[in-house]
Amino acid sequence: MATLLIRNARYIVSCDDKDTLWEHANLFIRDNVIEYIGERRMQADQCIDASDLILYPGLINTHHHLFRIFSRNLPEVQSMGLLPWLRALYGMWRHLDGESVYWSSLAGMGELLKSGCTTCLDHHYVFPAGVGDLLANQFRAAALAGMRFHAARGSMDLSEKDGALPPDSLVQSMDEILADSERLVKVWHDESRFSMRQVALAPCSLFSASADLMRESAALARRLGVRLHTHAAGTRDEERYVLERFGMRPAAYLATLGWTGTDVWYAHGIRLNDSDLHLLAETGTGVAHCPVSNMQRASGVCRVPEMLRLGIPVGLGSDGASSNLLEELRTAYLLHRLAAGTGAPDGYQLLKLATRGSAQLLGRDDLGALAPNMAADLFAVSLDKLALVGAQFDPKALLCTVGCGGPVDYTIVNGVAVVQKGELTTFDEARAAARANLAARRYLRR
Repeated sequence: MATLLIRNARYIVSCDDKDTLWEHANLFIRDNVIEYIGERRMQADQCIDASDLILYPGLINTHHHLFRIFSRNLPEVQSMGLLPWLRALYGMWRHLDGESVYWSSLAGMGELLKSGCTTCLDHHYVFPAGVGDLLANQFRAAALAGMRFHAARGSMDLSEKDGALPPDSLVQSMDEILADSERLVKVWHDESRFSMRQVALAPCSLFSASADLMRESAALARRLGVRLHTHAAGTRDEERYVLERFGMRPAAYLATLGWTGTDVWYAHGIRLNDSDLHLLAETGTGVAHCPVSNMQRASGVCRVPEMLRLGIPVGLGSDGASSNLLEELRTAYLLHRLAAGTGAPDGYQLLKLATRGSAQLLGRDDLGALAPNMAADLFAVSLDKLALVGAQFDPKALLCTVGCGGPVDYTIVNGVAVVQKGELTTFDEARAAARANLAARRYLRR
């Protein structure tokens, strides 16, 4: 059995049930599990001197679109609102294939790992005909990178011929979607403790998924024992569309389709009013907060302070806008300080949102905290950096109040150091970047 000792950590920010802050403590890992935290000295196969390091639980991304990395900085669409932006990009996304999905996923996962993210849920909802098993390419990239990966099998069955946004070539029939969803769960979903791969079912949105698809996906997910995810209440356009089409607000309408409960979480949740928030609180329905994307698309400010006060499960997501979860974390802190003033969550509350809160959305009680019998997922930041002079006095809040630019010093996933001294260890970063850029150019030319 492999063992790893992280010795004499300057601080260990545990995010455990007691909010324990360890000083000058050791953290001992056996295989993929934390076995001990404390002052006792222990022998191990490997040892990391952590006398200048702060240890944090691995950050957890609860909403991403890795395939969008290749189209994240195109000048033609930068100033567009959400709906024109989607219309423009659907024409490009219909050219996705296994190569573009694999390399965009690997590039994004590498960026996530270097920003302290150890678990990523990716919501892939574009399946052009005849390109093979795209999610298999994502799981292959995750295995190489060493990332704990949750695939949200997205789906769309409404297209332009139905008055929806996607082109006809990018949608599938409900029968095709449900059959492939069940296949993916059977092939990839591992519900065991400390599993490295899981699957959720995730019709894209009320713009592009029919009521029947939403209902049947919910029924299938519950029969298979997996979770449910979708975009909801993200923009004024969506709010207006659902009100005009169904006579209800998005959250209330989703409730009629079986889309509330502790196994459900929405991406964005910006256009939620007081009654919507109480519905989510009463049903335990969660929200993935994506601050950078929300600001980039000028969608609005999610009511995170009120959500936390009501006990709504909230996690952090990047939504394809970036793959840097430290940036998302600090942006969330600054955004809510600006919008809510002293009513905003403090830095440590937001760190727990990105760890414990995100783990709750994914249904994982083995992630999100540093404590015995928890997964050995963590990252470490050195206090000896010039940029962190004077930052050591509140290690719980540091990542929000001061921020951490550049790569973290270590990232450990499932007991394996996948980042050491700021560099990826599982694949050649320069070679992967070159291959990914080549794949991006091929894809964009199509």
